[in-house]
Amino acid sequence: MSRQLLRNPSTLQRAANAIAMPARAAAGLPPHLERNSSQLQQQCKLTASVVIRRWKSLLHNNNSAQKLRTTATVTTTATQRRSQAEALNARGSHSPFDAPARCMSNKAQTMNVLRLNNINANYVSMEYAVRGPIVIRAGEIEKELLKGVKKPFDRVIRANIGDCHAMGQKPLTYLRQLMALTMEPRLLDSPDYPDDIKSRAVDVLAGCLGGSMGSYTDSAGMEFVRRQVAAFIEKRDGGVPSDYQNIYLTGGASPGIKSILSLLNYQENGQLPGVMVPIPQYPLYSATITELGMSRVDYFLNEDKGWGLDRKELQRSFDEAKKHCNPRALVVINPGNPTGQVLTRENIEEIIKFAYDNKLVILADEVYQANVYDKNSKFFSFKKVMNELGEPHRTQELISFLSVSKGYLGECGIRGGYMEVVNMCPDVKAVLTKSITAQLCSTTAGQVAISALVNPPQPGEPSYELFEKEKSAVLGALKERAELVYKTLSSFEGYTVNPVQGAMYVFPKIEIPPKAVEAAKAKNMQPDVFYAFELLETTGICIVPGSGFGQLPGTYHFRSTILPQTALLKEMMEKFRVFHADFMKKYK
Repeated sequence: MSRQLLRNPSTLQRAANAIAMPARAAAGLPPHLERNSSQLQQQCKLTASVVIRRWKSLLHNNNSAQKLRTTATVTTTATQRRSQAEALNARGSHSPFDAPARCMSNKAQTMNVLRLNNINANYVSMEYAVRGPIVIRAGEIEKELLKGVKKPFDRVIRANIGDCHAMGQKPLTYLRQLMALTMEPRLLDSPDYPDDIKSRAVDVLAGCLGGSMGSYTDSAGMEFVRRQVAAFIEKRDGGVPSDYQNIYLTGGASPGIKSILSLLNYQENGQLPGVMVPIPQYPLYSATITELGMSRVDYFLNEDKGWGLDRKELQRSFDEAKKHCNPRALVVINPGNPTGQVLTRENIEEIIKFAYDNKLVILADEVYQANVYDKNSKFFSFKKVMNELGEPHRTQELISFLSVSKGYLGECGIRGGYMEVVNMCPDVKAVLTKSITAQLCSTTAGQVAISALVNPPQPGEPSYELFEKEKSAVLGALKERAELVYKTLSSFEGYTVNPVQGAMYVFPKIEIPPKAVEAAKAKNMQPDVFYAFELLETTGICIVPGSGFGQLPGTYHFRSTILPQTALLKEMMEKFRVFHADFMKKYK
């Protein structure tokens, strides 16, 4: 604005004339100001030339100061970003918000009510690797590419997160048609939608107050959909009963998991509650445990045995934890994230017996139950195995989770999920329900997506053939990619890779040369973080270092999804191969 005024004399002249005029506004001033009107007029009797001279001086000084501030800001921001990045990498932090000083002066900070030293310390300590510094850098690179910055690649390949649709998976027609009809009921008159989907949409709308998806539902979700979920579970588990009153519809699996962990957050005899989690683990658990001020209890999966586990390791972990906390829950992710394994029935039996003997609540994260690719593997739900074990194990307290974000739907953004609570004390369940009531309800769109997941088209219905075709195509492509990634990475020097039996990820172990380890230390980075950054800057491939998930000390891993469409995945694997060969040559 100031530059415009300096460059345009006529504009400056008009502005000066306006200010130099007597105080015309004195007429009609409020009574208490009228007596000062003559004084105001006298103060405003400035010639236009005087005003222009003063303004030019002021504007010139402002522009000079602005240039200095801009230069200083750019220099300071660049320095801050470098130091922030180094600090983030040094402590393995995964939050882009750890350094708010980047845009505030020290004076401004002292005026803020909220500062880093007076907010919940658990929030500051919390980490979430899947959206950490490497992913932030990937976003910056994408912007640089759009601006024409030259790179050794023309696009970023985001293999860091299990976002199916972001990586090119097409939505299933059946689900999107059902959502369209429930969101816009006038489409029920359209001949473009099959009758079986129209019938489902009418049923869903009948379960909504006012017949509208814009209304609140019961806090636990629409009863109609919860009954569908219970029927789905019974069918899946071969007739094991499921009560819809034990079903809670959630915004994806994550809110359900967080609500249960929060419910368990009780100190006994001065000891923090402990939650046993598999290592490697999905960072949602470590982040939430930290956020709630609970104690994380690590138990290690056996990489040499296909990421399986045994009771001895569970007992070792439990006994060690008892020295400093009170373990209350055992988290199991099956099929595994980030490891891609599918637990055997024998493994599941061992886990159930261990949990029962040690009075632990089981949290069964089963969101990938439809994603099993290995012909020798099969998904068994914890509930089914628990019931088939008979007494006393069928009385084990269990909460299981499922989501529309994974499987063959891959609808991450719609945020649909459910949890089933089994053998929970009625009084405790009432408290859980009260807590969920305070959150009103999950999204109705997510509830419709869950309805679509648990009540798909059946043989003989108009939508069945297309549904099966699209579902089979998605799962078939995932299986093909799982094999492609396993075979390709297995051929790399220094790589140890377990087959991708299920889920959507591969978690290979890498032998990083000592020279590369030293180079990482020089940059205050973990070696696997260093490797991932080198990969990103060289190829545009974005992965997540294994240190963000947990790993045995002295070992290095990374997690990559198998979600890029096949052509892109082949391109990614070739870029990976060339990079790794050059990396080994450089640091060997």
